[in-house]
Amino acid sequence: MAWTFLGIAGLFEVVWATAMKYSEGFTKLGPTALTFIAMVISFAFLSFSLKTLPLGTGYAIWTGIGAAGAFVVGILFLGEALTLGLVISIFLLVCGIVGLKLSSGH
Repeated sequence: MAWTFLGIAGLFEVVWATAMKYSEGFTKLGPTALTFIAMVISFAFLSFSLKTLPLGTGYAIWTGIGAAGAFVVGILFLGEALTLGLVISIFLLVCGIVGLKLSSGH
């Protein structure tokens, strides 16, 4: 269950980061509320996963899911640039996430 909880936490990290972008510096009520709700959910599921997973592994994977997810959201929905350097960097990040998962022993 810890890996499922960590995946959910990572997805909600993408939600809160995206909502924060749309909150325009916390000046829009709806996106601001969604930011804080998604943060609480993300942190809760991260906490549940860390009952079993090592801190370094869990936290690194959580932030990696958030970074990769925010990258994808930015490209697909916000018109952010897609460059070869970004693709290579995200690929390496995903490789690191997979490596952490495979070497965690959990």
